[in-house]
Amino acid sequence: MDDVEITRNAFLAGRGDRVAAGNFVSATQRQLYRLLSYLSNADVAEDLVQETYLRAFAALPRFAGRAPARMWLLAIAKHVAADHLRRHRRRPKTSPAEDWVLAAEHSGTSVPDHGRLVVLRRLVAELDDERREAFVLTQMLGLSYVEAAEVCACAVGTIRSRVSRAREDLAIALTGRGTNTTASHG
Repeated sequence: MDDVEITRNAFLAGRGDRVAAGNFVSATQRQLYRLLSYLSNADVAEDLVQETYLRAFAALPRFAGRAPARMWLLAIAKHVAADHLRRHRRRPKTSPAEDWVLAAEHSGTSVPDHGRLVVLRRLVAELDDERREAFVLTQMLGLSYVEAAEVCACAVGTIRSRVSRAREDLAIALTGRGTNTTASHG
């Protein structure tokens, strides 16, 4: 479903149309889950998806359509993830391989090399919050820089800079860690 149709369903859902609400959720839930699993972790992503939809549906009657509904929803998700991280900042982040297997199975993809996937997940999680958001939105979810800028409420140049720095950080981390990291972490 394209952004025009998603936005149309959002407007209808805001007026109480249950079928449109279901279509809105169906069209956005997979991308929403992927974003939240990267901005937080796969253990809590489902809960954060639900929280995002609760906030979104409460706000739908006031949705003005200044941006596509999908971008609006992803911006809400970004805030939900930030709120979650603030509440749980003292807890260490974990990313067991089983979460990746489950996420891959849910997305319909084949299960990739666990060790490399766990290392990637850990490295992305270690990025600065703003760099991680920009990187995940553009490189993992496939949003354009313009769309990511809408979600993050910043300039397109800022998104480009954050993605570039995130790539640099990841490249440095990968060369510094080598392939022995997967063996030592399980």
